[in-house]
Amino acid sequence: MKFKSFLVTFGTLVIVTGSLFLLGHMYSIPLLMFDFTFVNSSSGFSLSSGSYFPLIIGLVACFFAEKMYVRNCQKNHS
Repeated sequence: MKFKSFLVTFGTLVIVTGSLFLLGHMYSIPLLMFDFTFVNSSSGFSLSSGSYFPLIIGLVACFFAEKMYVRNCQKNHS
């Protein structure tokens, strides 16, 4: 059951986060786009990345998906 729970959780994270990043890039929504910039100059380097909002939404979704999966498994085994 632990492996199936992991698959449900990880699958939800990948699908939700990937879908939100895809929608962000398809429709140019800055809040949903991941932008990675690396600048190397003589004075040093600069590193910046874009929105982590889709990742946060994906983590919340996988939390609820795991809770629903565990509750459903407990209900079926009772």
